[in-house]
Amino acid sequence: MNTAEQLATIDGLWSRPFPADHGRSAAGWGGPGYVVAELTRRHGAREEAEDQAEADRDGLTALLDGRWGEPYRFSLWSVHTRALEHGEEIPEPWDWLSACAQDLHLWSVGERWVALAVAHQGDDSPYQLLAVVTDVAPP
Repeated sequence: MNTAEQLATIDGLWSRPFPADHGRSAAGWGGPGYVVAELTRRHGAREEAEDQAEADRDGLTALLDGRWGEPYRFSLWSVHTRALEHGEEIPEPWDWLSACAQDLHLWSVGERWVALAVAHQGDDSPYQLLAVVTDVAPP
């Protein structure tokens, strides 16, 4: 997906209603109050794939800065810790994101939150650049 397609995907996620039920759609996956789309997928050596995914995120962040200003850099470490060690119930999409991403770039846009996250879900899985749109405030 090129940059223009990534921006169009984010615009589409932001402007459409959220799914009524959890599951996959043409845009990605989501549920009540959130939707997630994969923008890039990077394979290869761990450090190289992670660096490429982060560069993808940073390049797209620079473009979104022009629209929405500088993002808030939000660490998901404490969210994940609160869920695992303290049994706190974390709402979606934040619970799932905290299990596969370390941090994200986050904007408040109208009534919604827009985030870019580099996710990794295990040793053999690729690094993904994800776009997340939600009306659920970060925990």
